[in-house]
Amino acid sequence: NDYNLACILTLPQHQRKGYGKFIISFSYELTKIEKKAGSPEKPLSDLGKISYESHWARELLFYLKRIGDRLDPTLRQVSIDELSEQTAFKREDIKATLERLRLMRYVKGQWIININPRLVDYWLARCGGPGVVVDPDKIHWTPLITQERYL
Repeated sequence: NDYNLACILTLPQHQRKGYGKFIISFSYELTKIEKKAGSPEKPLSDLGKISYESHWARELLFYLKRIGDRLDPTLRQVSIDELSEQTAFKREDIKATLERLRLMRYVKGQWIININPRLVDYWLARCGGPGVVVDPDKIHWTPLITQERYL
């Protein structure tokens, strides 16, 4: 399976401090080290869905903003595969998030990702902060080698 996290439990006295966001971010940093795309085990609880949708939106919007800031207009293109490689999010989670934010639409037989800076900034302002930040340089971990891509 491609689950990178099965369950998050934050005790009531520690809620609203960003620890859930930290655990989600940490799980995706581990997934990046594994060189794969991951997703949480589903179905998500109501609070889990809110947390994950916020995380996916924030990370995708930050990446889209960097792409939109490129000086050369020919370099302002991105695919779902590229977004998946950069974020370690599953393609279906990316597609659902971009559709929810109305940043992706079907035009003339193909899907288009809209990187309009004003629209990206609009959604970024509504995503909330990252919580406790994960520093990937401080992660010292080697995944268990069980698949051919590591051999």
